[in-house]
Amino acid sequence: MRAAHRRAPGEPRAVGYLYVLPALVVYGAFLLYPFGQSVWLSLLHWDGLTAATWAGSDNYRDLFTDPALRAPFWHALVLLLFYSALPVALGLLLAATMSRIRVRGLTFFRVVLFLPQVLAMVVVGVAWRSILAPDGLLNDTLDAVGLDALSRPWLGDSTWALPAVGGIGTWVGTGLCMVLFLAGVQRIPRERYEAARIDGAGAFREFWSVTLPGLRAEVAVALTLTIVAGLRNFDLIYITTSGGPGNATSVPAYEVYHRAFETNQVGSAAAVAVALALMIFTLTVAVSKLVEGRRG
Repeated sequence: MRAAHRRAPGEPRAVGYLYVLPALVVYGAFLLYPFGQSVWLSLLHWDGLTAATWAGSDNYRDLFTDPALRAPFWHALVLLLFYSALPVALGLLLAATMSRIRVRGLTFFRVVLFLPQVLAMVVVGVAWRSILAPDGLLNDTLDAVGLDALSRPWLGDSTWALPAVGGIGTWVGTGLCMVLFLAGVQRIPRERYEAARIDGAGAFREFWSVTLPGLRAEVAVALTLTIVAGLRNFDLIYITTSGGPGNATSVPAYEVYHRAFETNQVGSAAAVAVALALMIFTLTVAVSKLVEGRRG
């Protein structure tokens, strides 16, 4: 009788597990099982055709000792500045400006800034490859305004290729962040802004004390989405630079493709893929914990 009184109302817990079982089966079949296979392959030396041999931790040790494998991860961290930090900062600036100043045609600006999100990355890559070509629109514009000294083969210059690709990522991600923050600003009570203005807060103080704390959840979502997009970036690199010049723009996702399908190093490619998955998981969990800690 005592146990019956302690039971939670509703159906037994076992029934709840039955409800989620189909989703767990799909999740296990299409995510956990392939990931487990990748972990297994990462422990082998295999070219995809002949018999595999045991590698143990060799492929993972190469991630730290081989400069050709370390470089893509450093490039990915650099690209996070362009794919995540800059879009979030610009999105906050645009959202704060649009929420404070009445802008005519605001819906039009939102659509224009969000447009890159609805374009396939292949289309984005082809368009920007044309713009950044030596005889492309960007260099033609610089020549036309007398800044021809700044013209360069943006995607063919080992110094500027990575920032050029990063700039494309900033262009793509800013609209998404702006829309998220504009939606978040609308749910912040107007009374907080009125109280801040009564206290004499200026635009910057109002943003720092009212807008930014009110957008904490949206900032966490934007950081998570942009970090994942930045780290799994493949199609844009493949279309614009193919990891070049040299390996100046190689990133982990492209390195997985390159090693698995071009150089037949399947075990090494699997190790890169597993390391990339762990990197994405670690950063997204860190963002989540940081936001939860701030809330507490």
